[in-house]
Amino acid sequence: MFERFQPLRSTISCAMASDQERNRQRIRELLNKPGNGTCADCGAADPEWASYTLGVFVCHSCSALHRNIAQISKVKSLLLDPWSPSELEFMDSVGNDAAKAKYEQKVPAFYYCPTYKDCTLLRDQWIRAKYERKEFVCVERQEPYSAGYREGFLWKRGRDNGQYLSRKFILSEREGVLKYFNKHDAREPKAIMKMNSVNATFQPTKIGTSHGLQITYLKDNSTRNIFVYHEDGKEIVDWFNAIRAARFHYLQVAFPGASNSELLPKLTRNYIKEGYMEKTGPKHTEGFKKRWFTMDDRRLMYFKDPLDAYARGEVFIGSKENSYTVLPGLPPNIQGQHWQFGITIVTPDRKFLFACETEEDQKNWIAAFQTVIKRPMLPQEYAVEAYFKHKP
Repeated sequence: MFERFQPLRSTISCAMASDQERNRQRIRELLNKPGNGTCADCGAADPEWASYTLGVFVCHSCSALHRNIAQISKVKSLLLDPWSPSELEFMDSVGNDAAKAKYEQKVPAFYYCPTYKDCTLLRDQWIRAKYERKEFVCVERQEPYSAGYREGFLWKRGRDNGQYLSRKFILSEREGVLKYFNKHDAREPKAIMKMNSVNATFQPTKIGTSHGLQITYLKDNSTRNIFVYHEDGKEIVDWFNAIRAARFHYLQVAFPGASNSELLPKLTRNYIKEGYMEKTGPKHTEGFKKRWFTMDDRRLMYFKDPLDAYARGEVFIGSKENSYTVLPGLPPNIQGQHWQFGITIVTPDRKFLFACETEEDQKNWIAAFQTVIKRPMLPQEYAVEAYFKHKP
């Protein structure tokens, strides 16, 4: 009896195998269609997942974020999960390019569209803004960051004691400032940050919360750090994009002839590199001390603690045309204990000596310095360089 069913079972399993192979072939064809070869949400190459309710191909990381909006998006692995012909038909009828045209049709120029290199919070809120809140289909839903004015409360880290306290913040595009107040009923702000120097960047690891935002501005031409967060991910990302909108407005007024492609990279910036190195003083006779370094455009800043409000010092890094170079190693006869892997930065006025804990750190820091030194200086950067030269 059992033997009689063996050929039938074999036929069914062969049919299933051939169906799966057909589906796999179909998936390969779909991935080769324009737009489908990268993640619909972060641009990562070779997506291996898809939302079979939205019709988009996504990377593994973004597929996990789609699960946060399970009522809208249901995801499956392209390789490991079974796919029905009707699901594949739907994927074929939509695809990444058509979904982008639908869900991203009215993204404001200033809005930050994250990539796979960005933190989870930015990618999560981008996915929610597109598919859940449909912010780029209904313009009125962009009010929180495009109105030109925003006020609310953020948790701000105290400069001296490191405690986070609720502070009122006001952003005014018309005044070109971001202000915060130490007391909720205070009439005068504790600090006024002018839009010409404000920057904002998400720093979840450094701040210790996934919603941590670092805001910097220049005070007497020195960098001042403010660390803030909000429990609500949408709220802090709305603040970030409101700052970008205000920066965009400021730059459009300041540089009326400039195109969007010239202005948009200047709205906010991530740091080129951060991490610990050791440094010695200008005479090269002092002992090496461990410091936290931040490479922000052409400013190399060092701090005793990564969350300090002010840098202990700043070094201007110019271009090779202006006699700035970076060399591996330290000059001979350097005294004192220090990490093994040295770096020397030569400027027109002096040499700066640093030491890294590992060879990989050394290579990465040298590469970061090289990217800055290889870039020709802009006219306005000469004024910054002059300020550093005459700094007491």
